[in-house]
Amino acid sequence: MKFPGSVLISLALFLSETTAALCLSAAYRAAGDPMWHGLTLLFALLPCVLVQLSLVFIHRDVTRDRPLVLLLHLLQLGPLVRCVEAFYIYFHAGRIEDPYVSITKKWQVPKDGYSEEIEKEVGQAERKLCTHTSAFGRASVIQAFLGSAPQLTLQLYICIMRQETTAARSVFMVISLLSIVYGALRCNILAIKIKYDDYDVHVKPVAYLCIFLWRSLEIATRVTVLVLFSSVLRIWIFPVVMVNFFAFYFFPWILFWHSKSPFPENIEKEFSRVGTTIVLCLLTFLYAGINMFCWSAVQVDINDPDLISKSQNWYRMAMYYTLRFIENAFLLMLWYLYKTDIYMYVCTPLLFLRLLLCYCMAIFFMLVFYQYCHPCKKLFSSSITEALLSCFKFLFFVWKSPKSTVLRDKAVVTSPENTDEARSSSKTIDSQKGSLHHSASSNA
Repeated sequence: MKFPGSVLISLALFLSETTAALCLSAAYRAAGDPMWHGLTLLFALLPCVLVQLSLVFIHRDVTRDRPLVLLLHLLQLGPLVRCVEAFYIYFHAGRIEDPYVSITKKWQVPKDGYSEEIEKEVGQAERKLCTHTSAFGRASVIQAFLGSAPQLTLQLYICIMRQETTAARSVFMVISLLSIVYGALRCNILAIKIKYDDYDVHVKPVAYLCIFLWRSLEIATRVTVLVLFSSVLRIWIFPVVMVNFFAFYFFPWILFWHSKSPFPENIEKEFSRVGTTIVLCLLTFLYAGINMFCWSAVQVDINDPDLISKSQNWYRMAMYYTLRFIENAFLLMLWYLYKTDIYMYVCTPLLFLRLLLCYCMAIFFMLVFYQYCHPCKKLFSSSITEALLSCFKFLFFVWKSPKSTVLRDKAVVTSPENTDEARSSSKTIDSQKGSLHHSASSNA
């Protein structure tokens, strides 16, 4: 049985970030900044409530007679109680014989073209611990992208507008960034386990390092670009955010309506159609929140019984990173053109190039992970490099197509004149041939 280290990391990030947010919110209130106080408190309490709901939903506490646990969740102490339960199960697993044991069968990842099926006994204690680990992983994703990401964006915006960075705000931003990166890392691990559920997957430390570098550079660059753009064009940041958010929010629903599949009914037996709709809306809301800041390795598929797509769509990933790079460059260009006096002592061209370079480095580490460090890379049907090349060819074709249409229009315009000239020249040649033939016949 594995040590539940992920549970401990999730709890530590949750408690430290919530405590730092409350302290910083109180400092804003004492300094007479009601707007910063309210926003900081909102981004701290909203994910706390959603985390409690997710833990209650995954453990199905509503249908069980556990009033004390529900009360502790109402007091926002649910993660602490769940962590104590997980470690209690871990340390008491081998002392009492488990009467309920099931056998699971997994395949090894192919080595040298050979794969072996492995049978493993899974007891009730291990299954409960796995449920706790999975619940904390999903709670970490919710905390990261519905709380930490907006919080980091807000605090960085305050630093730029005030042109000062306090120690408390710096510590809080570092904790928020670590929380976001950890949530993105959990998304990657969850996607691997769902897509390759039939295989015994072991993620190596090098793979964790690649994911950490990839996600940290990607998220830090994205947050910085949004903050810089909003600092000079405050009104236009709202259309940018809304278009990004609603595009990703409605994308799974558009695919679902296009497929004409029946409405899913097997999410939870106790749920009505309204409850199922609410759960699906919250899931797509989280999906849109993740894609606002980074690529979500887990793709929502409402048609699938697990609500997660198990296919590896390289082209969608390549299109996402290509368009995101273009968007970041465009926002940075607008920031550079409309920068104000607060950036007087900043080398803006160097900052512009550094941010684009950081995003390119994030893509580089992403390619390294999928090409060399992915635990199931031998099961890939195609390479991500091929998808990137085909995406670049598609964009090159789209860029070339306006020129080709212009040339085609010119050809259409000039073609009647050419045909008329050709017809007149052909008539002249025919008349000359006719006159020569007539003169030849008269001479004869």
